Amino acid sequence: MEYLIHIAILISIYAILGLSLNLILGYTGLLSVTHAAFYGVGAYATAILSTRFHIEFFTSVIIGMIAAAILSLAIGLILSKFDGDYYALASFGFNVIVFSIFLNWESVTRGPLGIPGIARPAFLGLDFSSLFIFLLLALVALGLVYVLSHFIVHSSLGRVLKAIREDEGAIQVFGYRTFDYKLLIFVIAAMMAALAGSLFAAYITFIDPSTFTLNESIFIVALVILGGLANLRGSILGAAFLILLPEVLRFIGFPSDIAAQMRQVIYGVLLIVCMLYRPQGLVGEYKL
Repeated sequence: MEYLIHIAILISIYAILGLSLNLILGYTGLLSVTHAAFYGVGAYATAILSTRFHIEFFTSVIIGMIAAAILSLAIGLILSKFDGDYYALASFGFNVIVFSIFLNWESVTRGPLGIPGIARPAFLGLDFSSLFIFLLLALVALGLVYVLSHFIVHSSLGRVLKAIREDEGAIQVFGYRTFDYKLLIFVIAAMMAALAGSLFAAYITFIDPSTFTLNESIFIVALVILGGLANLRGSILGAAFLILLPEVLRFIGFPSDIAAQMRQVIYGVLLIVCMLYRPQGLVGEYKL
């Protein structure tokens, strides 16, 4: 039972990441591969504030989200000047820069040694060291992010974002400052990613830079595309699929000396098949 709860918590965290990136990638049409950086900012904010300053979890979440907002504002001011492939390449570079800071600023982040002993949340007598209680917390966070995302995509802001995705030049003719809209959604998505990072840090109780590499950003992009671009339920479905698939493959009786490799091969083949026959994702409404 604990194993299933563990998987459900990971799905909830990655679903938050998927929902937030879908606002940028699916609804605005901007291929950002820097999401793991904001995920890491939230995780490190909670880790550092918990272990060094003994600040409780919910306060550290707010501080982490503010830090992610400031960082994303600085990055977004630059990224919003680019389009298409150049946007993706620039975001690639920023993810590498932030990862390098996590790795090399040892006086703050402890570098490759990571930060252990991160405290689990405590609130109104609830014991979040219990996996089930922590799952409820993760589900509440996921629900709030989903409701906010649903509100955004069905508001006038969401309609502008879709128009930017379809033809940015056309909407600029009507006087819309698309730069401002792209920057706003980038900051909102970064704050959501920081929330996921705080949850991850408090759940695992240990973080190091290896969790927030470019590969992690690519994984988040993959779950959004696989689940479905411009579909919020698709982000949750994509997170569930990519978290559950490797776990299911563990129960296939491969010989022990090639089990790990075969799981990766099957994992990759299934993803390729999905992209060939369902390029818009499982429930997607838009194709890159």
